Amino acid sequence: MIRFEQVSKRYPGGVESLADISFDIRPGELIVLRGHSGAGKSTLLKLIPALERPTAGRVLVNDQDVGRLPRSAIPYLRRSLGLVTQDSRLLYDRSVLANVLMPLVIAGLPGKEAKKRANAALDRVGLSGYERAMPITLSGGEQQRVAIARAIVNRPAILIADEPTAHLDADYADEIAALFRSFNEAGVTVIVATHSESLFAARTPRRLTLSHGRLQA
Repeated sequence: MIRFEQVSKRYPGGVESLADISFDIRPGELIVLRGHSGAGKSTLLKLIPALERPTAGRVLVNDQDVGRLPRSAIPYLRRSLGLVTQDSRLLYDRSVLANVLMPLVIAGLPGKEAKKRANAALDRVGLSGYERAMPITLSGGEQQRVAIARAIVNRPAILIADEPTAHLDADYADEIAALFRSFNEAGVTVIVATHSESLFAARTPRRLTLSHGRLQA
């Protein structure tokens, strides 16, 4: 499903974020990506949805070389992916429901079906009844749940999360980790970057560790 083949990423000025990275992720796996701050975790995750392009090597998603996709094809790639970032990146001038609806509106899904899917996604993350709430009135953990609902509303086969519990207290972090585990149990391929060694220990996921841009054995 996802393959990195000798991938490197260098930024202007010669800064090397990733060096000669190779690995495969099979459908239905739960992958925990570990590493110190600055190890290259965020860069690696951004290569999958073509938010960044590799300097060398290939990133394959469902046999597509995403680093060479034309700009016009990238939105179609991203419809098969769910993306969750450290900060929720919600639109605070729109309701919870409007935030979750956004990917479906962009995809052109009819209004009735879009609303049905958005409500189902909110129910899935435990926020049924919050449709009219404004994000600013929610706790940090609830805001992150809204972001997760937005990420899964397109029913993606792959869910990518970059430190989704970084700004949450321990109880909220456990709840968010449990959500990702439940998505994986339902067959979604889940890739999570995290500093926490304990959040996903119960599932004994496969772990990938980065150190200074290199994958550790």
